[in-house]
Amino acid sequence: MAQPRARFVVHEHRARRAGLHYDLRLEREGVLMDWAFRKEPPLEPGIKRFGVKQPDHGLEWLGFEGTIDDGYGAGEMRIWDSGTYELVEEKGGLMKIRLEGSRLRGEYVLLRFREGWLFFRAR
Repeated sequence: MAQPRARFVVHEHRARRAGLHYDLRLEREGVLMDWAFRKEPPLEPGIKRFGVKQPDHGLEWLGFEGTIDDGYGAGEMRIWDSGTYELVEEKGGLMKIRLEGSRLRGEYVLLRFREGWLFFRAR
């Protein structure tokens, strides 16, 4: 079920209210699907990150770096990684993706888990 490559970005976001977190954003159907994680994305298998699905964002966020001056997300945002991804498999609450970024490379899984999502590198 492999789909053509689309873009992704991971923002390191130092929000004044929510604190440091990492936003994983995947391009899909004209928007960026968004998940927020408290810790840096896993680079090695065996490390799982728990996150929460966020509202979709516009594609203009792919290259955004800078300061958000007001609102809930106010604070500094920098690109931690970016590149392309391929959707390898999707069923129910599972998405398997192959990331090709400067830091995140290889197969990763997003798995719906209770009230949130687990994000980890596949073995």
